[in-house]
Amino acid sequence: MFAASRYFIELSYDGTNYHGWQVQPNAVTVQELLDKALTTLLRQPIETTGCGRTDTGVHAKEFFAHADVASIDDRPLDIDKRSLNALLPNDIAVKNIILVQPDAHARFDATLRSYEYHIHFDKDPFKHGYSWLLRDLPNLELMNQAAAIIMEYTDFSCFSKSNTQVKTNNCKIVNAVWEQTQNGIVFKISADRFLRNMVRAIVGTLLAVGKGEMPPEAIRKIIASKNRSKAGTSVPACGLYLTEVKYSYL
Repeated sequence: MFAASRYFIELSYDGTNYHGWQVQPNAVTVQELLDKALTTLLRQPIETTGCGRTDTGVHAKEFFAHADVASIDDRPLDIDKRSLNALLPNDIAVKNIILVQPDAHARFDATLRSYEYHIHFDKDPFKHGYSWLLRDLPNLELMNQAAAIIMEYTDFSCFSKSNTQVKTNNCKIVNAVWEQTQNGIVFKISADRFLRNMVRAIVGTLLAVGKGEMPPEAIRKIIASKNRSKAGTSVPACGLYLTEVKYSYL
């Protein structure tokens, strides 16, 4: 008798060499390589479902995917993490494999997602590809004033990539703050969900405030416009990290 068990796979990856998480034609993605490794290891076709999608070049310190795995005699298979990692390239690492309830869903059950965007100001070969190099330090106080205004709203159409197939552009942001680090600055943001390109568009807009190109209060008109062209330029993907995904049962 064959039955299926559902597993959550916790992983992290360096997005530099990938066209994001989601499988795409004619492009190498993280999901494609994970599915291939699981299929090879378990000797059955495996298709994972991710907790979301990261764009080309974006990194993930914490990412979850779920997969249904056929077992024999109703006994869940023991999936060996080391064997799975041996089948993956060095820039993708499986951290945990968790047996969950059959209806658990990596995407729809996530209650909170957190991102960080890293910026540095002195040329550093070890930050290249993992942080964005800027010449001048922007005004963090003004950017945090603008970030606080963003948290008052829920409709973020102005920060969304155009022509995306989503039912709503509403998100509940619970944290948005800039912090100074030893060698740069980092923007931290948490919400129940994010739109495509949303974080990079927010960072670009807040930087325009920090550079004195507009006052913090201008954010209100930008959000009210629901027009992507009114917001700032999207910053490069290299500085963006998905850092945390939360579930009520993990």
